Amino acid sequence: MSVGIRHDDLRKRNRAMVISAVRRAGQVSRTDIAATTGLSHSTISAISADLIAEGILTEAKGAEAGAARRGRPQVAIGLNPEAAAVVAIVLLFNFLSVAVVDFSGRVIVEERRKLSTFDLSEDELVGECIAMVRRQTARREVAGRDVLRIVLAVQGTTDAVGREMLWSPITAHEGVDFGGRLEKAFGVPVTVENDCNMIAVALRWHDPDRYRDDFIAILLSHGIGMGLVLKGDLFTGTHSSGGEFGHMVHRPDGALCRCGRRGCVEAYAGNYAIWRSASGASEDEAPISDISVDDMARLAVSARDHDGPEREAYQKAGEALGYGLGSLFALIDPAPVAMVGIGAAAFDLIEPSLRATIGLTAGGQHSKAISFATYADELPLITLGCAMRALTFIDTEVLAVGGQTAARGKDVA
Repeated sequence: MSVGIRHDDLRKRNRAMVISAVRRAGQVSRTDIAATTGLSHSTISAISADLIAEGILTEAKGAEAGAARRGRPQVAIGLNPEAAAVVAIVLLFNFLSVAVVDFSGRVIVEERRKLSTFDLSEDELVGECIAMVRRQTARREVAGRDVLRIVLAVQGTTDAVGREMLWSPITAHEGVDFGGRLEKAFGVPVTVENDCNMIAVALRWHDPDRYRDDFIAILLSHGIGMGLVLKGDLFTGTHSSGGEFGHMVHRPDGALCRCGRRGCVEAYAGNYAIWRSASGASEDEAPISDISVDDMARLAVSARDHDGPEREAYQKAGEALGYGLGSLFALIDPAPVAMVGIGAAAFDLIEPSLRATIGLTAGGQHSKAISFATYADELPLITLGCAMRALTFIDTEVLAVGGQTAARGKDVA
């Protein structure tokens, strides 16, 4: 027996498809939306008219879509930037940023600051996030906009439902309920995500041709992290955010890792590990809490200039990453890899040993098919991932419902 689709569910699905098509294209004609979604022209016309009337979409003044086609040029439609706003919070080691993003995905206002995350109490850590959100949402540029969702990306492991930071190397506190406490402060839904997962989300929007069904994002920074997309879906665990690539064991009982265990990939490939190795320090030495971007840049210059412990340190990092990726590629087919973060600026020093090591593993049978791209600054990608996570939720779960009241949020200032 066939099961029918309720009219309300069908309407919601079709509206979500139209909004999604416009978000992907930026400015697009109704004909192109029909081609993308498979919906009829009459359905597209009706839905777009409703969405324009509700202030969700807008006709682009003076813009034409499909002008190269024969016949009457079509007016392009796009997202109304003022239809909604979202907040993207990024909490990393000794760093916090908050960006308010409009409905079109443009950053309206942003604040970044250094803070000593490990020295803050749990209340102070959450309080810093709340205070920065209040400052940014109170700014004149944000006035009158409905903030409908907040997404916080944190360096570390989060729970599978996106509520808590379970563990993080940036603080001694565990099980921090960022989701509940931010929701209580601002009265809007909050999702807590792993930072590398948000990098993966961002890459799909940044370069959808390269990052589509299967790809890997590796963060090369003070720590090592991974965002993994398989068959078009972001991989997460059943209990946590998953993807703790940096804390896979590279050498049992090996170098001391920042997490307190030994032999992790990060203990050889993180900034602190490369610095420790290059300086000739013992692998038992506690990781340095922070190393500046300038210091790492100078270390890379020395490694390029001559043979020595600096170059060897980067080679060891490549080996650790190579064995880890090779083991992963033994389970899945080779896929595009994005190397992100300050370590990506020195990828030329890492890549030779990384590729050679992958070739020694079972996953290296097709190593020539593995391609790498580098992005030296992770913050814009993490912020974009948070924003798109929030905006796509609004597209499908709030504005797709229909009606002007569905779009009304709360003034979080």
